[in-house]
Amino acid sequence: MRKLIINGITAILIATPWMTQADAIAELQMGYRQMGSGDFSSTGGEIIWNKEFPNPQSGQLRNCALCHTNDLSKSGKHNRTGKPIEPMAPSVNPQRLTDTRKIEKWLKRNCKWTLGRECTPQEKGDLLAFLRDH
Repeated sequence: MRKLIINGITAILIATPWMTQADAIAELQMGYRQMGSGDFSSTGGEIIWNKEFPNPQSGQLRNCALCHTNDLSKSGKHNRTGKPIEPMAPSVNPQRLTDTRKIEKWLKRNCKWTLGRECTPQEKGDLLAFLRDH
């Protein structure tokens, strides 16, 4: 009986990051839909991830992959500071995309830095769909 309980607790602890991640993404996407966005697309998120946007101040072209890399399972590095960035793929970094407040904070900051503006609810939902699928 004790072994059964330990196995059950272990299974819950292992599954929790994925359940939390799915819940956080679903919660945010539901909010984006209430703001008027349509269906979310992993392909749409991938397009945003790789699209180059000119920085309004410097004219330098930026995209998400500049810091996070095209391979979401690999660590990235901040373009300006050189600070390491943990992999974005939840499949290799289960703590990614588990906290709605952190997700919103980083989407706001990174959209402003990369796109020169905040992302629309549609763009946010598409990006989360893209990240979730990796």
